[in-house]
Amino acid sequence: MRIAVFDTHPYDVAALTAANVEFGHELEFFEERLHEKTVELAHGFDAVCPFVNCRLTEKVLERLAEFGVRLVALRAAGFNGVDIDAAIRLGIKVVRVPAYSPEAVAEHNFALLLTLIRKTHRAYNRVREQNFSLDGLEGFTLHGKTYGALGAGRIGQCALRIAKGFGCKLLAYDPYENAAAAKEIGFEYASLERVLAESDVISLHLPLTEQSHHVIDAAALAKMKRGVVIANTSRGGLIDTAALIEALKTGQVGGVGLDVYEQEEGVFFHDLSDQPLQDDILARLMIFPNVLITSHQGFLTREALHAIALTTLGSAQAFERGEALVNEVKSA
Repeated sequence: MRIAVFDTHPYDVAALTAANVEFGHELEFFEERLHEKTVELAHGFDAVCPFVNCRLTEKVLERLAEFGVRLVALRAAGFNGVDIDAAIRLGIKVVRVPAYSPEAVAEHNFALLLTLIRKTHRAYNRVREQNFSLDGLEGFTLHGKTYGALGAGRIGQCALRIAKGFGCKLLAYDPYENAAAAKEIGFEYASLERVLAESDVISLHLPLTEQSHHVIDAAALAKMKRGVVIANTSRGGLIDTAALIEALKTGQVGGVGLDVYEQEEGVFFHDLSDQPLQDDILARLMIFPNVLITSHQGFLTREALHAIALTTLGSAQAFERGEALVNEVKSA
């Protein structure tokens, strides 16, 4: 198949090119994100391969259908950037990568958490300036603390396993409970209200839906323990950022680790070091010493990139052969 790959970076090109040896697709890489202003680049291709910040609206999908594009092969788990109903109406199949390396994202989650609670980012900067003072670097131990996961799917379960290794008490909220997983890992399902109220650390692993949008808002933040630490490596829209800033200002939230941000499109994945940051809310977040932000890199391991490439190109091959699409998105 001729596949137009959008929003690509050198690591995407390397991983997809290496994996394509097994499949033999014709790949063309574009740095541009796929949206209404760039959709013309997809002319002449059988499939498009967008990433998380591409926007496949009804208008974009209609144009793709006119070009003869029959497949949207997302190289990510989330599909909130695609109008699924429009794709179904137009006869365009949509596939995704539901689980590429849950361990990669869960491990990055703990990289953020451990940095925050032991203040190693601040210690690193001090020592480089030959300041060896420990004043202000007091943290807390995870052992014995309550770790609350919002979302206990594949990534959430990996995070809960890691938390168990630290000796945490484990709570999880998920609309779809898995009793076998809870027993095997040793966590307890609880209501959202209980997880918010009892957790010392709250980790977000929910997909972004209408129901989960801003699940962490002002009301939710007020229910949490004072000084709670929050980590989000899932979707930026799970958190009301303005409410989070207010909770940081009052000390209600003691620390935040973000690998995602609700307005990250056009910012994350790009080098903006030579220009002023236009997002005032993000700029405000970055001035807090107890906020740690990374640029949506939870997936960025060699193993995860390889798995993403294999699954994406394998789905394209299955579509080309008329085989069942095990990773098809069938409803919004």
